[in-house]
Amino acid sequence: MNKLKKTLALVATLAMATSAFASCGGDDPSSSTATSAPATSAPESSEEESSEEESSEEESEEESEAEDESEAEDGEEDSEAEDEGEAEPVVAKGSTEVGEVSLGTGGATFTVAAWNADDVPAMLEQWKSVTGTSDDKINFINFDVGGGQASEKYDALFNDNADLDVYFCEADWALKYINDDTKTAPLEQLGFTDDNFADIYGYTDEIGKDSNGVRKGVSWQAAAGGFAYRADLAEQYLGVTSPEEMQAKIGNWEDFVATAEDIAEQSGGATALADTLGGMWQVFAATRTTPWVVDNALNIDSSCQQFADYAKRLWDCGGVTKNPQWDPSWYASGQDDSAMGFFVSTWGFGDAILAQAAGGEGGATYGKWKVCQGPSPYFWGGTWIVVNPATDNAEEAQSFIKTFTVDPATIKEYALSKPEYCNNMAVMEEIVNSGENPNEYVTNLLDGQNYFEVLHENAKKINLNGLITPYDATIKSDFIDIVQAQYLESGASWDDTQIAFMEKVSGDIPDLG
Repeated sequence: MNKLKKTLALVATLAMATSAFASCGGDDPSSSTATSAPATSAPESSEEESSEEESSEEESEEESEAEDESEAEDGEEDSEAEDEGEAEPVVAKGSTEVGEVSLGTGGATFTVAAWNADDVPAMLEQWKSVTGTSDDKINFINFDVGGGQASEKYDALFNDNADLDVYFCEADWALKYINDDTKTAPLEQLGFTDDNFADIYGYTDEIGKDSNGVRKGVSWQAAAGGFAYRADLAEQYLGVTSPEEMQAKIGNWEDFVATAEDIAEQSGGATALADTLGGMWQVFAATRTTPWVVDNALNIDSSCQQFADYAKRLWDCGGVTKNPQWDPSWYASGQDDSAMGFFVSTWGFGDAILAQAAGGEGGATYGKWKVCQGPSPYFWGGTWIVVNPATDNAEEAQSFIKTFTVDPATIKEYALSKPEYCNNMAVMEEIVNSGENPNEYVTNLLDGQNYFEVLHENAKKINLNGLITPYDATIKSDFIDIVQAQYLESGASWDDTQIAFMEKVSGDIPDLG
């Protein structure tokens, strides 16, 4: 405990030194500091600011001119687009040409494994139509379990030296395999280069690389999310009649919390703005600008207390429901007016979350929803395709990956037919600008709104450069569990909550110092 208290004292000191981070990390998603680059140092002290003020006017003028020139360059494209009356389109940069494979070929059976059948069957059907591959060549291993249970299933396959060519990894535990050269092969061994993936969203590329920066996995989907809300309740309590007006009410975290408090007060605590504490945390955690682990030690930055304080304000006033995610009560809250909004990622707009929360087609609130960007850009989930180094079907693996992550024509086909928000900026820009309807079931749920447009804006702003560690899923889960149990339900102090959090992480991840 003495070690923990010393660590806590150090963390508190660092938090005081970086107090300004809280506002730039979670308040304004339009701010470049909120979404562009991780913080590398604490804000300067008042003494340093005084010293800067005493610096020469000439130096200040030079810096100002440099900033003006930089801003002018950054804004040049926007200004030209405004002059033309429309946004500058994203131009495809990626190459569809791939090289030779250097892994095994000629195998009798192409084996693909995943934890469920949500994606693979549809992908295999399209891939077969593109390549002419016969059914007897393909073996799909469907574990039919939750994503978190897939890891042990994969381990069993590897332990048994079972036939396996391509398999799918979830974001929370992908690095376990991506960082293991005996389990995943570099994609360059399948003939892929950086040029092939020039159009994918940057955050997905970060997750697909190992600790040495080698690309081992690639995702066909960009699991960006937005904030889906009941348009009828928003008009009743907030007087808003469009997603743009709703976004103005909740466009940063302070506004989101204040709006939730307003709704709770007006409704007498009957209607919460936020669906779950876990949903809020999924989104807020994406605003971190420092990694969870620094120098092999847990890093509790000032955003942690900021979230806990926001959560307490909403927990106490009824601005967030107390329903657990995936519980029947969570879905029911979308129909009984107890929750106005749900944080929903790409895959959640159908029956996985939102359509089910509305009661399905013809349900109590089907057609009464809209979606806006929400208080900050985020992603939730996602799946990465990786290749077993022992594959004997490298050519098929290359073709499969190319179909869904490199070739614009087949990516677009999958995006509109599945439908899926795919991991290619140029393709998704083309779809959004064309106004093509990705899914009538979902757009009718959203009263005609095209949700791809909203996801496109958030996906472009997500940045994980330098922020990913192999421990993120465990640490994030431990944090929200401790905050709810200690800070919200038991009324513990923030210092005691931090100690409990550190003890929990220490028990779950003994390797951390």
